[in-house]
Amino acid sequence: MKKNILEWITRYGLAEIISLTMTFVASWMTFEYTKNQIKMALVATWAGNIGYFGTILIQDIIIAKKQIRSVGKHYSFDTFLKNARALIVEFGIAEVFDTVLIRPTLLYYFPIWLGSLLLGVVVAKFVADVTFYVPVIISYELSKKKSRNFV
Repeated sequence: MKKNILEWITRYGLAEIISLTMTFVASWMTFEYTKNQIKMALVATWAGNIGYFGTILIQDIIIAKKQIRSVGKHYSFDTFLKNARALIVEFGIAEVFDTVLIRPTLLYYFPIWLGSLLLGVVVAKFVADVTFYVPVIISYELSKKKSRNFV
């Protein structure tokens, strides 16, 4: 189990740091500019997603390139499509519920309930992450041998 936890931290850790940073900056800037809690929640959700999935995709491309180079091949558009498919398998269902319902709702309410934008955004993000990572990790573990072999 320790090995799995270290693998998950390695896989998702940097993306989480970038996502948290982008979520907070976007929430603060949007709220300062619009004073609209709904806009803040939506922009923060999408900014966090861009940071998170951009990081994950870049990491996956680097891993795939290393695998392919080890057998003397080149990264191609077909390989990129395999990377994208693996991400859809890993994150698809969880991400739809997270982006459409869970995360924006929590980002809307927690700052109000806690009376602090910073604390509310951080707590909302971590609560949303719990509901997000349970199905994501299950999908990752079930698909990693089949979806992540690029050689």
